[in-house]
This record gives sequence, C-alpha cells and structure tokens, in this order.
Amino acid sequence: MIEKNFNKFFNKEVISYLFFGVLTTLVDAIIFYLFNDIVKINYIFSTTLAWCFAVLFAYITNKLWVFNNNKTKNILKEIFYFFSLRFVSLILSIIFMIIFVEIFKINELISKLLVNVFVVIANYFFSKIFIFKKGDNNE
Repeated sequence: MIEKNFNKFFNKEVISYLFFGVLTTLVDAIIFYLFNDIVKINYIFSTTLAWCFAVLFAYITNKLWVFNNNKTKNILKEIFYFFSLRFVSLILSIIFMIIFVEIFKINELISKLLVNVFVVIANYFFSKIFIFKKGDNNE
C-alpha cells in the first residue's frame, strides 16, 4: 500500500520536475550571488534579476522535459500564464526575503535558498494545474 502510493506520487514527471527544479534553483542562486555579492546590488533587486533568468530557464525545461508539452497553438497564452503565476512567486520570494534578512537576520544567500524550497513546491502545482495541464487540445 505504501509502495503503491509512493510510486504513484514519485513518478517520472515529479522526479524530472525536482531535477529541473534543483537546476532552476542553482540558476537562481548563482545569478543572485553574482549580482548581490560580486556586483553588490541590493538583495531585492538581485532577487528580481535572478528570478528573470530562472523563470526563463524553468519555462523551457518545464515545457519540454517535465510536462512534455510540445503544443504551440496557444504558446503566448501559456507563456503569459507561466510568467504571471511565477510573478506571484516572485512577490512571495521578496516578502520572505525581507522577513528572513531584515527580521530574522539570516544571511542573504541562505535566505534565498530557503525561500526557493517553498517556491519550487508552489510552482510545481501552479504549472501542473494551470499551465501545462493534461488533456488540453492546444496542438
């Protein structure tokens, strides 16, 4: 029973999402580090710049490899929804970054990594339910 539920939840889609989620988090963290620690741009602006790169990377990997969505008919609508829902996660990221850095006094890079754990989980459900849902005939 437990094995059946485990296998049902941890299917190819979830595993590939986690894999590309880790890569997206790396893109986000590296870009954040470059702008925040090397270029010395404020952590909120660095978060926003890192988000731009990470979301573009996430869109491509989610579309092609996670959800195996080769449909092109409504691609502009799909991109709009993807970036709109990810924008919600950007706002949440900024709010939690401010809380972690300003209130809890946690290192900016560590805060960024902690926030990304929650963002990856939320974005999976956003993508699965609203963007790359199965059964759409968008071909």
